[in-house]
Amino acid sequence: MPAARRDWRVGAVLQAPYLQQSAHGPWLEGADVEFMNLLASQNGLHLSWRVYPNQNALDAAVERDEVDVAPGMQQTPATLRHWLFSLPYLRVPHKLVGFRAESADVVELDRLALNERLAIDQSSDAWQFVERNYPELTRLPARSDRQAVQAVEQQRAQYAIVDEAQLALLFKEPAFSNLAVVGDIGDTRLLRLAVRKDWPELPALLDQALSQLPPERLEKIRATWLRPNYPRLLDTIVFWQRLTLALTIAALLALGLWRRQRRARRHAEARLLSAWQELETRNATEAELRLSQFSIDNSTVGILWVSWDSRIRYANRTAERMLGYAQGALLARRLAELEPLLDSHTWLDAWNRLRTNHEIQSFETQCRRLDGQPLAVSVTLSFLQFGRAEYLVVYLNDITERYMARAALAESEARYKSMAANVPGMVFRLETPQAGEPPRLAFVGAASQHLLGYPAQTVQGWSQGWRQAVDEADLPGYLAAWHQAVDEARDWRWQGRLRHRDGHSNWVDLRASVRRFDDGRRVWDGIVWDISQNKHHELQLAESRSQLRSLAAHLESVREEEKARIAREVHDELGQILTVLRLETSMCELGFAHLDTKLAERLGNMKKLIESTFQIVRDVASALRPPVLDAGLGSAIEWQARRFESRTGIACLVSVPDTPLHLDDTQAIGLFRILQEALTNVLRHAEAATVSIGLSAEARRVSLSIADDGKGFQPERQPAGRSFGLVGMRERVWLLGGELQIDSQPGQGTTLLVRLPVDCREEIQ
Repeated sequence: MPAARRDWRVGAVLQAPYLQQSAHGPWLEGADVEFMNLLASQNGLHLSWRVYPNQNALDAAVERDEVDVAPGMQQTPATLRHWLFSLPYLRVPHKLVGFRAESADVVELDRLALNERLAIDQSSDAWQFVERNYPELTRLPARSDRQAVQAVEQQRAQYAIVDEAQLALLFKEPAFSNLAVVGDIGDTRLLRLAVRKDWPELPALLDQALSQLPPERLEKIRATWLRPNYPRLLDTIVFWQRLTLALTIAALLALGLWRRQRRARRHAEARLLSAWQELETRNATEAELRLSQFSIDNSTVGILWVSWDSRIRYANRTAERMLGYAQGALLARRLAELEPLLDSHTWLDAWNRLRTNHEIQSFETQCRRLDGQPLAVSVTLSFLQFGRAEYLVVYLNDITERYMARAALAESEARYKSMAANVPGMVFRLETPQAGEPPRLAFVGAASQHLLGYPAQTVQGWSQGWRQAVDEADLPGYLAAWHQAVDEARDWRWQGRLRHRDGHSNWVDLRASVRRFDDGRRVWDGIVWDISQNKHHELQLAESRSQLRSLAAHLESVREEEKARIAREVHDELGQILTVLRLETSMCELGFAHLDTKLAERLGNMKKLIESTFQIVRDVASALRPPVLDAGLGSAIEWQARRFESRTGIACLVSVPDTPLHLDDTQAIGLFRILQEALTNVLRHAEAATVSIGLSAEARRVSLSIADDGKGFQPERQPAGRSFGLVGMRERVWLLGGELQIDSQPGQGTTLLVRLPVDCREEIQ
């Protein structure tokens, strides 16, 4: 026991045999007195007794702080309002009292006849017990236990129900010597120690102290004061008279009683089953009540019951821990101590409004803990009427983490907006509010003022998003990229022009990454870059490249024309001169060779030299422009293949249409030059044994393929400075408006495929 509480003021009501004035002096005696003296001696306590006329006076005394503890009390809803209780230290059973002659066997309540009457003190617990469990029995109300026993003695009732402590007094009187205990009804009074409610820690300490009391001392107290000394049946003559009469009647009524017992047995079993079920239901209800109270006390929500005067009448343990108060310390405090801004006028307004409308009001505020620190809470108010009392129930949720999260979110948004404002592009976010709804602009960076001429708030309110500013010429491409990103939930990429507020357009590059959520929502976070200057340079570069390629095409055309002109001049003029020289040499040989043998030999050498020169002229003319091209591209390809085969020893397999293809001169020369360059690459690099050449034509396309079985290469890894042949072929194909495809792998040869779009028809000549 705490040292500060060694002096106890004990309050009690005079009620024998628990507490009574001693017949030998002015002191008190009884079961409660001996019990408290035993408890005091075991724990070193000093007791001072205060006696009150009734229980109400004792309850009022503890409210006035005149009493600390009270022994011998029962725990009831009424007493719980004023006291805290320990575990029971004495159990006083209720006994069934009847005449000795009628109590040869133990009497049970569920076997009593319906016409047998029970005399019971109407204010006792036994009356409520019988009324609740045996409502079919006939009860005779009495004002005290003595009157109940007198009713049996006067034969106005067959039995009386009295607790064992009162029987210990009554059986000492000669007037009740003919009565005896004939049964136990199964109901017990549990006597506990009651303590003031501001000592919440004491019941647990009392329970520990009670468990350490010697059981034999408690049993001695029970035997001395509470247990009745039952008179022996053989001590009275009435016993023998009634026994004789009972035996005579028993012989006559045995058969009837047996039959009656059989009928009553089923009825008793049904009542027993009903009583058992009711007991089970009661136990389950009590367990549920205890569980409910435990759940409320240990809930994550603080609960306060507040009366009209703003005073707290109930607080669960969660609210006490939340606000830093000890158990019971919040009771009777005003709410203004927890919320300083809550004055009486504000509280009465809330009380009247909720009481009238029975609505629920919720808001967030900061309460003040016992240590003075603020506590962020979410408050919900609702009106409650409990019996005749009215309360406002206050539910408190600790939202400190929510406040911290809000502060962190606000700081994060500030950082995000600051970063977005300093990015050299316009940051934006598109999101779908719910699954299935079209995306809308949720955030637009401040750069929209520079890029579009509109503030971010205006752009964010556009119902069609960026489409509202897309240039009409770029709208189809924008819609295609947009629908692809939305329908397939993929990243969004688009380049085009957005109109500025002043009318001019800016080239932009839009890039956004998509995030998908489990609830079906999608969010695109992206940025719009102003690429107007880069696009201007790109268009200038593209135009410059186009001009360079046009110039290259023109130069190539001029070069081919010049080659053709030179080939014609070489073939015609040199050929004529060489023909005249060969004719003059032949005339000289006819006129003078027979005159001089050396001259004949010299003229023969000259003729051989002229023939060799003829061959050189033909080769030069063929190199500049093969005359065989005039016979068609197929013939030129076969001629070039045979010539390549004769010079290199590499076998050539040629496949060309039987009917000549009529192409314009530029396309024919271009394909022929590509073939020459490809065969040159085969000779230089491929180390091939066979080359396959194929020419085919369709309605609007001609294809040329050159495939070798050489060592192959990787086209994507070819050094830029060593692949001018491939570059030249690509440029020729591009100038002709076609496409070039190269398929090659190391060790698997190379296939080159050229496709030109033409309007060619195969004709038989």
